[in-house]
Formats: sequence, structure tokens, C-alpha cells
Amino acid sequence: MKAMAFPRYGPPEVMAMADIEKPVPQENELLIRVHASTVTTAEIASLTGSPFIARLATGLFKPKQKVLGVEVSGEIEAVGASVSRFTVGEQVFAYCGFNGHAEYICMAEDGIVIRKPENVGHGEAAAAVDGMLTAIPFMRDKGDVQKGDQVLINGASGSIGTFAVQLGKYYGAHVTGVCSTGNVDLVKSIGADEVIDYKKEDFTSTGQTYDVIFDTVNKSSFGKCKGALTEGGVYLTTFPTLPVMVRRLVPGKKGRKRAVFHAAGLRKPREKIMDMVFIKDLLEQGKVRSVIDRTYPLEKVPEAYEYIEKGHKKGNVVIKVSED
Repeated sequence: MKAMAFPRYGPPEVMAMADIEKPVPQENELLIRVHASTVTTAEIASLTGSPFIARLATGLFKPKQKVLGVEVSGEIEAVGASVSRFTVGEQVFAYCGFNGHAEYICMAEDGIVIRKPENVGHGEAAAAVDGMLTAIPFMRDKGDVQKGDQVLINGASGSIGTFAVQLGKYYGAHVTGVCSTGNVDLVKSIGADEVIDYKKEDFTSTGQTYDVIFDTVNKSSFGKCKGALTEGGVYLTTFPTLPVMVRRLVPGKKGRKRAVFHAAGLRKPREKIMDMVFIKDLLEQGKVRSVIDRTYPLEKVPEAYEYIEKGHKKGNVVIKVSED
């Protein structure tokens, strides 16, 4: 089968199409014919091996996994002898962690995989997985977003940000999105009540305060945002900066402003599966939608990563692996 592989760390051009052995499902596994995967910003570290500390997880001198792609959507082509929850021909979407940029992938039946919503295509389904699995625990659990809350999403036009905006509206909050000039209309179109163009205005100096500030792009800090938080407000970040980690270890008094980092990717599979069901429900009800910036064929995955590296992605970049 065809897969986009990378034998060593480096820029996107180290990736090349390879013919590798088609996987065979074990007793408890599903063989999924991949229709769509995505390219995410977080995968740049896995590709380049930078920062070096990332190699503790991906391989010290060379990558442990040669094929990237953390989220997929496709059709079950075969199942192992003990599989009981899925049948051949069912369409599924999943968080696979690696190997999504390939024509086929095997996943355990009890992995982070569920049936795909019938009302969305494979590209939209695949794009909803990683961003939503990150946004949900931040907005629902760590931010405890409630009806009437004032919520600000910094990086509102990215994958996590576009889903965070929509989740904020789902929970009944008044949502302010922060993005660049070219993305203002996009952020409004997904439900933001207000949009701040960071090139024209600094949201920390407007005088407005928020119950939750969610920085999805590591472009601010708790110190800078503290004055824009209400008493008891929370600053959420996907990046473990030293000041935030210190505050996590030494929490402040109850009712005070606080900063929270959460390693959403390290949650238990059972929790992620439950959230996948939630994602499916939201997609089926039309409460959220995946924002897709660009779609590339499998052979042009390196170009997709080059585009991601420029830092101007809107929502998600989808890889079309095979026809729906």
C-alpha cells in the first residue's frame, strides 16, 4: 500500500511516498481503508525532531514512527476474529496517533474509534477529532464554561480555536474571538459574538474582562492577561510554560484568578472515546462544523506541512487519501 513516510528528522522534503506492507488485523483489530486524514501543527515537532525534548517521545536519534497523521476517517474493510462491536463496511472516524497518512490502518476495536456521523464527509469527520478532543476538556472541564460567561478565545481561527468558539456558543457563553484581519469574517461565521483583530487592538487593554481566556496559540501569558480576567477567572493554555506550571503546583486561594495548563492528549482512552461520542452528536446536530482551509492529495503531504509551517492555517488542513 502507499504511505507518506519520513526515514529521518528534518523539513517536509524528507518525506516521500513509500510502498509498505498492507497491515493485517489481529484478533481484536479493525482494518480501516483511510479516506481522509489531516495535517496538524503539533506534528511539526514529530517531523523535525525539534524542540529536542520532543524526541523523548518520538525517538532520540531517528523517528520511531515513520508515518504521521493523528486523525482519520474511513471504512472498515476487515475485522479480527474476536471483534464484535464493528462490522465490515461501516464508516468510522478515529484518533490513531500515527500512521494516518497511509491507504490502510489497523486499530484495536477498543481504541479511540467510533462510527462516523452520516451527515458529514470523511474530510470533515477526520478534521473534527484532534481539535475537538483538545478543546472539549479545556472548555468544559478546566474552564467550566457556563451560560452567560464571558469567554475569549485567542487564536480563534485555528483548529482548536474554531472548535473552542463553537463549544463556547454551545454552552451558552458570550464568545469573543481573537484573530488576524483576514480571518475576522471566518470567526464571525462560526458564531463568535465579537471578534478582535489583534493587528489593530490588544485585547488585554480594552477594559473588558472575561471569565475564561483560552490561549490556543501561545501568543499571550497569564501575567499579561491577568488584568483582563474577572475575579475567579481562569487563563487556559495548551502550552506548559514555566510560570503556569509553577502556579499549577502552588495553587492560589480559592476565588482568585488562576492559570491552568492541561495535557489533553494524555487523558485516558476511555475519556477520549466518550468525547468522541459527544463530537459525533454535535456534528449530527449541526452544533459544530469543521473549518477546512485546504485539501491535499496523499502524494502532496509534504506541501501540506510546508503550508502548516507558515503559521497561517485557518481551521484544518485535510489529506484526501482515497475517494469517498
